[in-house]
Amino acid sequence: MPYEPPPHLAGLTLAQIAEQVAARKLPPVEGWAPTKMGESGMRIAADGTWFHDGSPITREAMVRAFSGLLVRDEEGRHYLLSPFEMLSIEVEDAPFIATDMTVRQEKGGPVLVFRLNTDELVVAGPDNPIIARGDDETPALYLGVRRGLEARLNRSTYQQLAEHALSLDDGWTVSSMGETFRLKP
Repeated sequence: MPYEPPPHLAGLTLAQIAEQVAARKLPPVEGWAPTKMGESGMRIAADGTWFHDGSPITREAMVRAFSGLLVRDEEGRHYLLSPFEMLSIEVEDAPFIATDMTVRQEKGGPVLVFRLNTDELVVAGPDNPIIARGDDETPALYLGVRRGLEARLNRSTYQQLAEHALSLDDGWTVSSMGETFRLKP
């Protein structure tokens, strides 16, 4: 069955976004206790490309499936989990790339929604913070995704967020879901 990409993010209402977020069923990896450790032979490049044994994984459905099994430990190491195995995976920067962003104005304030390179939607807020790293010369923005995983904002998404911040004239800060995030490191 071919993959149907979701509609363009800007065309979705907040209710449709919430529906898509709720519909994403992730494996219950938090309850798994694998006994076998190993190497996956996989790597996620800084541009979000997934590789296995040096070759890019070109099937988007495979990348989406693997991304649901991805976790990060307290030391920052990444693993693919199954109920029986915990396989290390090399991640050059962040395992996901935020490729689009939209702002929805709600009664409780603004809501910032991001689309990842895996077509997953993430709403910035207390559970999914926006994190500024780097320095004034080379800043980088990240979005908390889940299980300690992050998405780096690509250039166009960074620009979308910067334009939103500038429109607020609020000292390089943005708010979403009642949380305020500083965009400068």
